[in-house]
Amino acid sequence: MAEGEATRLSVNLNKVALLRNQRDIGYPDVVEMARIVVAAGADGITVHPRPDQRHVRTGDVLALKRLIAEDLHHRVEFNVEGYPGDDFLELIEEVRPDQVTLVPDAPDQATSDHGWDVAVEKARLRRIVERLRAAGSRVSLFMDPEPGAMAGAAATGAERIELYTGPYAFAFGAGEGEGLLERYVRAAGAADAAGLGINAGHDLNLDNLPPFRRAIPKLAEVSIGHAITADALKIGFPAAVEAYLRALGRAPFAS
Repeated sequence: MAEGEATRLSVNLNKVALLRNQRDIGYPDVVEMARIVVAAGADGITVHPRPDQRHVRTGDVLALKRLIAEDLHHRVEFNVEGYPGDDFLELIEEVRPDQVTLVPDAPDQATSDHGWDVAVEKARLRRIVERLRAAGSRVSLFMDPEPGAMAGAAATGAERIELYTGPYAFAFGAGEGEGLLERYVRAAGAADAAGLGINAGHDLNLDNLPPFRRAIPKLAEVSIGHAITADALKIGFPAAVEAYLRALGRAPFAS
């Protein structure tokens, strides 16, 4: 991504699916919500199916792929996150999303909370990345903001990294975000030097996103789910999407 290009907003719909799964009545509908956020200007849809199917399920992934391919005519990108176990890899090869974000989650983990140790996992990740790229998907690795790890991430064959922004969000909330942000800037610089595109996600919100975007001008994409869903409970999803586009320095979507 060239400096100055717009950062894309991918909306993670896991929390919508989690709410739906609390009752066996089929709503809120994940596909319907995808239509709403795309109509409001979102550039992509993200989901993270987990083995226990506690929020987004395999059927949702297949339905969203059909929506994007058939009704939206590939106007937005589909990003599927997950740990690369056998079932996940087979699903990716069936769905062939635009992007796969590999995360080192344990099956029972509540949420993603650390990036890959590429020094340990490089050989396995290289095989997996090659398999997924052969299926037609761009591959991104979920990474901690460690500048020294970015060359190793590139050596796996991945095309992007997603910076894990949980520590930044926590520090920002405590009034200490500026100090930690420099670490992310250095990591992004190292990723760019290694030829990697830069994504980011986890606990980004309307307050901490603008300074993060300004500090990393080559930020290609942010994936936001929890915060945008929480904001949507107050102002609705279309208004929430527009607010996050403005937080990225972009004009609201004009239909």
